[in-house]
Amino acid sequence: MEQKVELTKSLGLFGVVFLGLAWMTPMIFFTVYGVANEAAGGMLAAAYIVAFIAIFFTAYSYSRMVKAFPIAGSAYTYTKKAINPKIGFVVGWALLLDYIVSPIIAILTFGLFMNAQFPSIPVFVWIILLNIVLAVVNIIGIKSVARVSGFSVLVQIVFIVFFLLFVIKDIIVGGNGLALLSIQPFMSSDFSLSTVFAGAALICFCFLGFDAVTTMAEETVDPKKTIPKAIFLIVIIAAILYIAISYFTRIAYPDFSFHNADTAAHELILMVGGNLLSAIFTTVLIVATFTQGVSSVTSVTRFLFALGREEILPKKVFAYIHPKFKTPVLNIVFITIISFLAIAIDLDMAVTFVSFGALTAFIFVNLSVIGHFYVKNKKRSFKETIMYLILPLFGAGFIGWLLTLLEKQTLLIGIIWVLIGIFYVSIRAKVVSKPKTSLKKGKIVLENNQGNQTGNKI
Repeated sequence: MEQKVELTKSLGLFGVVFLGLAWMTPMIFFTVYGVANEAAGGMLAAAYIVAFIAIFFTAYSYSRMVKAFPIAGSAYTYTKKAINPKIGFVVGWALLLDYIVSPIIAILTFGLFMNAQFPSIPVFVWIILLNIVLAVVNIIGIKSVARVSGFSVLVQIVFIVFFLLFVIKDIIVGGNGLALLSIQPFMSSDFSLSTVFAGAALICFCFLGFDAVTTMAEETVDPKKTIPKAIFLIVIIAAILYIAISYFTRIAYPDFSFHNADTAAHELILMVGGNLLSAIFTTVLIVATFTQGVSSVTSVTRFLFALGREEILPKKVFAYIHPKFKTPVLNIVFITIISFLAIAIDLDMAVTFVSFGALTAFIFVNLSVIGHFYVKNKKRSFKETIMYLILPLFGAGFIGWLLTLLEKQTLLIGIIWVLIGIFYVSIRAKVVSKPKTSLKKGKIVLENNQGNQTGNKI
C-alpha cells in the first residue's frame, strides 16, 4: 500500500510570527520607500495608518476563517468552502498572482541594492545567485526556514530602532524636543485625501505576512489558536514599525527628494547616516531580502500544494511531497524557474501586481466570514451580527474601495490574469470530465472524473 506523505507540524507561535514578519520583512518599508512615497504624495505616515485600518478588519476575518478551516489554501480555501467553489477558484487564481510575484520582489530588491553597493557586478548576477540559494533552503525544510526567519526579523528590528535614533537626533538638533510631536506627517499644505488612499492601496502589500502564515496551517501546532494570535501580532508589530519610520522621517526631512524610486531608500540612508549607516543598511537588507525570499517561496509553494491537492492544478506535480524532506520540491523548482523573471521586470510593476492579487483576496476573505458564520451557520445574535456581518462587511467595503484606486493598467492586467484562470479551469474541467475506457475482467469499464465506474459485459 502506498504510504501517504504529509506536511509536518513543527511551528509554534513565535515560529509563525517570525515567518510572517520575515515574509513581509520589516525592511520592506525601505525597499518600496520610493515607489510608496510617490504614490502617497509624500504622506506615507497617513497612508500607512489608512492601510493598517483596512488590514486590521481583514486580519480579523482571517483569524475567524483559519479557526473554521485550519488547512493550507488561505483565501482560496475560505471562499471555496464558505461561498462557492467556482468563486473560490477565481479568488485563488488572483491570489496566486500575489504569491508568485512576491519572491520576484524579494529577489529583484536584493539585486538592485547589491548593485547599488557594488556597481561592477550586474543586477542579474545577484538575482540568479539568490534564486538558487532560496530554492535550496526551502527544499531542506520548514524548520530551517523558521530559524533563519527569527534571526533575520530581530536583526531588522534592531536596525530600524538604530535608524530611528539617528533621525530623532536630527529632529532634536534641528529644533527641540517638542518638534517630535507634529501633525505635519498627517496633514500638509498640499495634502490630498485621494492621494493618501491611493498610497494606502499600494502599501497594503507591506502587511501581507499575516495572510501568508495561513498557508502554513498544516505545519503549525494547534493552528486554530496559534495562527489567529500570530495574525494580530504580525499586523500590530508591522504597523508600529512602518508608521514610526514614516512619521519621524517626514518631520526630520520634509523636503527630501530622490533620483531613483527603486533605490530611494539608499539615498535616504546615505543622507541620514553617511557611508557607515549605508554599509550597515546593505548588510541588514541582504539578510532581510534573503529571508523575505525564503518565506515568499515557502508560502507560494504551499499554496500551489493546496491547489494541486484539490486537483485544480495537476495533482501528481503540485501535490507531491518529498518523502525525506517533507517539502513540495517540485513546486519549489517551478517557482524558482518563474522567479528568474526578476531579471526583466521592474519593482513598481511587481508591487502593483501583488497589491491587485492581495486586495482581491482580502475582499473575499471578509465576505467568507459572512457566508460561513452569518449565512450558513446562522450566527445572528446581536454580538454575532457585529462579529460576523458588520465588521467583515466594513472590511470588504474598505478594501474594495482601495482596489479601485490602483492604476488602471494594473487593474486591466489583473482582470486579464483572472480571465486566463477562468479559461484554464474551464478547459481543464472538460478534459478531466471525459470518460476513460478500459478492459477489466471481461467488461468495458468507463471511468468518469469522480472515479465512478459503469460496466457492460462483452
